[in-house]
Amino acid sequence: MSISQAQSPAKPGLALWHKILIGMVLGVIAGAILGPNAEVLKPIGTLFINAIKMLIVPLIFCSLVVGVTSLEDTRKMGRIGMKSVALYLGTTAVAITIGLTLAAVFMPGAGLNMAVEAGAATGKDAPPLVQTLLNIIPKNPINALASGNILQIIAFAIGLGIALTLVGEKAKPAIAVFDSLAEAMYKLTEMVMKLAPYGVFGLMAWVAGKYGLEILLPLIKLVALVYIGCILHVVVVYSGIITTIGGLSPVRYLKGVLNPAAVAFTTTSSSGTLPATIKAAREELGVSKGISSFVLPLGATINMDGTALYQGVCALFIAQAFGIDLTTSDYLLIIMTSTLASIGTAGVPGAGLIMLSLVLTTVGLPIEGLAIVAGIDRILDMARTSVNVCGDMMVSAIVGKSEGELDTAIYNKESRIS
Repeated sequence: MSISQAQSPAKPGLALWHKILIGMVLGVIAGAILGPNAEVLKPIGTLFINAIKMLIVPLIFCSLVVGVTSLEDTRKMGRIGMKSVALYLGTTAVAITIGLTLAAVFMPGAGLNMAVEAGAATGKDAPPLVQTLLNIIPKNPINALASGNILQIIAFAIGLGIALTLVGEKAKPAIAVFDSLAEAMYKLTEMVMKLAPYGVFGLMAWVAGKYGLEILLPLIKLVALVYIGCILHVVVVYSGIITTIGGLSPVRYLKGVLNPAAVAFTTTSSSGTLPATIKAAREELGVSKGISSFVLPLGATINMDGTALYQGVCALFIAQAFGIDLTTSDYLLIIMTSTLASIGTAGVPGAGLIMLSLVLTTVGLPIEGLAIVAGIDRILDMARTSVNVCGDMMVSAIVGKSEGELDTAIYNKESRIS
């Protein structure tokens, strides 16, 4: 669910993303006028950042448990569920790698020379790779929750979710509790996101006052890199999988995804685009009703390739802006965190910013960097949601072909899309 959907339906008027953009523009203007004195407005932004930090641990834990337990249909559909989940998570890892690579090559945040409080931007000694992997499993889950060790929280939540699913009938009360807690956290997230325009105003006023209007040019580079990465992921990765694994025409795939991709671009909601996605999968790609009815809603829940790519670019952008060098272990942590977290956060209002805050916290990057990208988040959300939907369509076609439930006559016909 996008940020635009986080606004209260009972109060018509400007969408939340409009308010955030206005807050960003007003913040830049205030910073340009006040100069260094704009630091008096920073506490407004700090309040918003603290509220975001408050959400991370309970939100990711509850939503992951609910996300895993909702996949119980994979027990009934067996191979279909396993293939779908593997493809979704695999392409998510590839997407964030593309984002990291683009940001490392073009360095959109280089030269900003931003700074945080003393010691906050200090690099960490990288642990050995084996130790990093071993540390994913918490010795004490309660301690992991209390200390905010994100990867350990993710591992425990996934394990608990699987266990609850396997227990069956007796686990339903516990699942209901987590489901209720997750809904409460979604509502609290919605409440916190209403503070975003004010938080962005305060932090952008401070940033513009301290660093000047030079902050705007890197944002243009950031948008360009995210869009380039999204196009590459669809044209190269998705089309490549369609060709090599599915043995299908990549051109027909690209034509078939045009309509739902356009809907996703304007609505910025994978769930809201689902009717158009299912229709196109059946009528344009020839995916059976059974496959499309299971794989596509699953993808709307756990497939976040576009968001993962955005996180890769933005995380490295923020690291470059604050002059922090990331280690190989940091890159690995970003990839693992984003991939695993995609299971449980797709339906969260403001998912892009929440997941980015999750990544920044995991790697130890300044979470204040959220304010820099929050104002352009809607522009980025349009591209990343389109990628998510294109990924859903690709997986449905591949799984359908592998299960003999893809009508090649429909797939290979001339597209009706002009």
